[in-house]
Amino acid sequence: MGGGAPVAIQSMLSAPWQDTAGNIRQAEELQQVGCQILRVSVPTREAVALIDAIKSRVELPLVADIHFDYRLAVESVAAGADKIRINPGNIGGDDHVKAVADICRQKGVPIRVGVNSGSLEAHLLERYGHPCPEALVESALEKVQLLNRFDFDHIVLSLKSSSVRDTIAAYRLAAQRCDYPLHLGVTEAGTERMGIIKSAVGIGSLLADGIGDTIRVSLTADPVREVYAAKDILRALDLWPEGAQVISCPTCGRTQIDLIGLAHQVEERLRGCKAPIKVAVMGCVVNGPGEAREADFGVAGGRGCGVLFQKGQIVRKVEEGDIVEELAKLIAESTGEAL
Repeated sequence: MGGGAPVAIQSMLSAPWQDTAGNIRQAEELQQVGCQILRVSVPTREAVALIDAIKSRVELPLVADIHFDYRLAVESVAAGADKIRINPGNIGGDDHVKAVADICRQKGVPIRVGVNSGSLEAHLLERYGHPCPEALVESALEKVQLLNRFDFDHIVLSLKSSSVRDTIAAYRLAAQRCDYPLHLGVTEAGTERMGIIKSAVGIGSLLADGIGDTIRVSLTADPVREVYAAKDILRALDLWPEGAQVISCPTCGRTQIDLIGLAHQVEERLRGCKAPIKVAVMGCVVNGPGEAREADFGVAGGRGCGVLFQKGQIVRKVEEGDIVEELAKLIAESTGEAL
């Protein structure tokens, strides 16, 4: 993480902590769809047992999310957590922070200092008047200085706000003021539709600036959808090394094929594709051949039919109802993917 490593995708288990089987099932699903770092809430001492239960079934690094009770952080590290997420301001006095820093240093476990606009300290709210990017960064750096006092520097920072503008500004400021790896996200982003839009704007803007080392798309939805959305954001910026990127035109009066349905079918059929390919789904011959020439594979629609392309060369004409199957067959033959 950091230092030029690829941006990693993170998500969080949402099953109740008492439901061990449900958490394991969700963890396995997230690993299968490409999640790379997994976070789990540890609200009680009993919940610490989740760490070993999950790590025995998946190979993902596991982050223990801790609030209020520093002992849960200490016990989580002892149980095998790969990272601890804390807000040092809500786990008690300096001695509690030192206890967490000490065991994390001994075990080689990093700490993510998580700061949210809704949990800023009173003295910062009094100074700035309201949650703002400057207050978020100052809060984070105060916590870094505290950990540094205890000889701990294996730190990741997150500075999240439900405001996309504040999130972007806070991370840009943090990137100017420190060299710690940054975990990006827009907190409380909302349901899947709006949450993806907010996250794409916030996370995407920062990644385009070269800022960010891990990301989470926070959605009020199945966490599997978070991973899909995160991949799509990275893919849009050419930061995801595998999978099919589908490009398609917005349709117009020239379109004589069900392009909307076709594009969705192609996208879904190729969701599990690992080959780093670009696939064009175009509505007619005006833009189709040109876009298909830039893509690895493509189809241009006609009246009840489609013409398949590969590297700009026409391969064959197929009936509309066979397009998805024939396109998948062409891609599978060329890439070795089992689609």
